[in-house]
Amino acid sequence: MHTQPARSSAEEPSPFQAAPAGTRRTSPTRRAVLSGLLGTAVGGGSLLTAAVPAGAATCAASVASAVTGSKIKNLTGPVETGPFAAPWTDLGIPARCPDGSMLFVCGDTFDGAGVGGPDWRAPVGLRSSRSDLDSLTIDGSVGGAHADGLVPEGHTGGTTAIPSDVFTVGDTMYMHLMRGVIYQTDHSDFWRSTDNGETWEYLCQWPGDQYNGQFQQKTYAVADDGYCYVLSTAFNRDIASDLLLHRVRQDQLGKPPAYEPWGYANGAWAWGNYPTTITARRRWGEICLRAMGGQYAFTWLNMDVLSMRAQIFPQPTSNLFTTPEQTVIVPTTPGNESGNAVASPYGGFIIPGSTFADFHIAVSQWYDDQNYRVMHYRIDGLAADATQPARYWVDTFADAPVYASPTSTVQTGTLKAGTNYVFCKTWGRQVGSGSSYNHWWLRTDPDVGPAGQYISAYYLSRWGNDEAKDNNGTVIPDC
Repeated sequence: MHTQPARSSAEEPSPFQAAPAGTRRTSPTRRAVLSGLLGTAVGGGSLLTAAVPAGAATCAASVASAVTGSKIKNLTGPVETGPFAAPWTDLGIPARCPDGSMLFVCGDTFDGAGVGGPDWRAPVGLRSSRSDLDSLTIDGSVGGAHADGLVPEGHTGGTTAIPSDVFTVGDTMYMHLMRGVIYQTDHSDFWRSTDNGETWEYLCQWPGDQYNGQFQQKTYAVADDGYCYVLSTAFNRDIASDLLLHRVRQDQLGKPPAYEPWGYANGAWAWGNYPTTITARRRWGEICLRAMGGQYAFTWLNMDVLSMRAQIFPQPTSNLFTTPEQTVIVPTTPGNESGNAVASPYGGFIIPGSTFADFHIAVSQWYDDQNYRVMHYRIDGLAADATQPARYWVDTFADAPVYASPTSTVQTGTLKAGTNYVFCKTWGRQVGSGSSYNHWWLRTDPDVGPAGQYISAYYLSRWGNDEAKDNNGTVIPDC
């Protein structure tokens, strides 16, 4: 199964290898992790775009669209989650459980009078029995009246277990954690639950220095092609990091060797190459990638200048260097919050059930010991490209050459055997063997080579001579 390499070497001539993520700082305090956010908060207005490293394509400009937002409610706090011994917590990564409820997986959690109080746990799971966007309210926890830690974590020497993503595939939930002293990730590990998040089974781990530390923080998009697409960065807001892309089959999620990198080598982007950054190197906070509405939504905390941003694009291999960045949350100072201006914001995880017209995120906040919480925000005015062509899914029986046109004889890439998508058909030169032949050519995005190429319909596993139908028997439309 493929997804499109949406940029060619001509569009992006000099990408670069995953670079060292920098030197980790030593033994930071938990309080210090976000204390800089308040100091960098400024009023709403234009926000700078991160500089592009030498040799990389130009970074996408921020969209000058009328993106606005509004706070729906606090999801956590003494009133909201104090009854579950979790008055002080953050992140709240939302995932719809197989039973239809919503689980919010939170980070460092405390009881008592404020941050740093007794009963430190991480991660914890808070529940909303209703998952519709208008009714999200924490009314339970994993552990009942006491939100228990979801996995063993003794916090010895200041270590913790920070979640970077939680998601559901079928009847199984998955959780990715970053382990170690904050910003000194020793390793990340991966867990699954088959009982709606009540108990978790360890699956695997990755070393903290893999890809120069840039495989520490991961986010997963569950696609409809049998894969999950995984973005990763270093987990350290103080240093610049690449953004790397992998894919893994959904039935292989707990097997590290099954994670296939996307990279640029020998003049082309392809799966299996050493991973290279898919956008401008920068300082990253939290990241969230989701497949939704036939496209992909990527949100993140941008550290320089502080803001939460979003990109909407058709494929996981789309060119994020040129995809517009939309600012969805802007920083402000305490007491001056309104609309989508938030004091000391971070997180920004997409809430399941969102659409581009009705976009909801979980935003965290921390500027003093009693202002440490997860909030529900709605974002309005997000610009999504609704002009993407329809895709038709077909099975191909062999790896097939692709060409720039139905009459060309110069191969430009390869579409691998399996289930692939095509857009439309055009009559062209005959391709065949023996009594089997086809004049139809199908426009597609190959696994190797530039997007928008043509494959002969001869390679379709179904149908007969000079037929071009998808797996459901639908005639593929003319281009």
